Amino acid sequence: MSEPSQVSVGRAVDWQFAGTVGARLARPGPPASDYTRRQAVDELATAARAAERPVREVTRLGNDQAVPDARIIDREQWIRAASESMRVMTGGTDRPSNPITGRITGAQTGAVLAFVSSGILGQFDPFAVEGQGGQLLLVYPNVIGVERQLRVSPSDFRLWVCLHEVTHRVQFSANPWLAQHMSRALGVLTSDEGDDVAAVAARLADFVRKRRGRGRGDQDPNEAGILGFMRAVQSEPQRAAMDQLLVLGTLLEGHADHVMDAVGPAVVPSVHVIRQRFDQRRQRHQPPLQRLLRALLGLDAKMSQYTRGKAFVDHVVTKVGMDRFNTVWSGPDTLPLPDEIEDPQRWIDRVL
Repeated sequence: MSEPSQVSVGRAVDWQFAGTVGARLARPGPPASDYTRRQAVDELATAARAAERPVREVTRLGNDQAVPDARIIDREQWIRAASESMRVMTGGTDRPSNPITGRITGAQTGAVLAFVSSGILGQFDPFAVEGQGGQLLLVYPNVIGVERQLRVSPSDFRLWVCLHEVTHRVQFSANPWLAQHMSRALGVLTSDEGDDVAAVAARLADFVRKRRGRGRGDQDPNEAGILGFMRAVQSEPQRAAMDQLLVLGTLLEGHADHVMDAVGPAVVPSVHVIRQRFDQRRQRHQPPLQRLLRALLGLDAKMSQYTRGKAFVDHVVTKVGMDRFNTVWSGPDTLPLPDEIEDPQRWIDRVL
């Protein structure tokens, strides 16, 4: 079976220009002395390596894998790295198919990355070219800013952040098929082999009609907001691909959150204080414009992924243990289905 076409998105954007624009638009990080910045960079690099052992002990994954160094970067560097990763994910090239529209879409993409860059603490990038299998990125200005807001121990918080991101590194390094699975689903989403305008319009009209016929409390979470609109205009293969990515993202984030809490105070002495204050920060009220941007970018849906995914992992691990839970990493067929994320017992019954 041939890989899906990725022309429409990947080659429509000037990715290098996106990185340049995003870096120029990025807000400066919190004020810090050279000493504080150097200390944060050094401690994050050390914490990223120290987190590997407890993550492997809890997850029982990747025990024979090498431990690569993390890349400690600022917001501008993260934007450029994210732009390059998106180019690889979408099958883009160094030159867009149309230089003029490529610059326009590149500027738009750069603006979005600039907005997102102030909230990213860390990220494992499975598509990093230089990493040859992935690279762990830690954004030190954001880590400094959040640990100040939460008023927690910087050393404990830095290790706590690394536990989450290193879990992602272990997930992908121990299960190389995950990156291929993501790439195939992304290929379907970005394919230019879509339906004609009439078919898209018909699905959109059906979406509006269904929403009018339901009360607010009857809405399906998958049909609400920007996610519902996207699903309304997608073809069936694209919807299936989006479901695959949403479920995988929920599993990966929930698993990482489970590991962060499972390591306990023996590894991070103030873990309970950090978790309480960090969750309060996630739920705090935000200005209307920021709430709108977060909704459009799907950031609030990502917050839901942490909660729902962790509940799934907590339930299964409590019920059957980590070793049997790890059956989930066997391949695409053992990943949870959308309804199984909400009802973990269904996954246990089907897979175990």
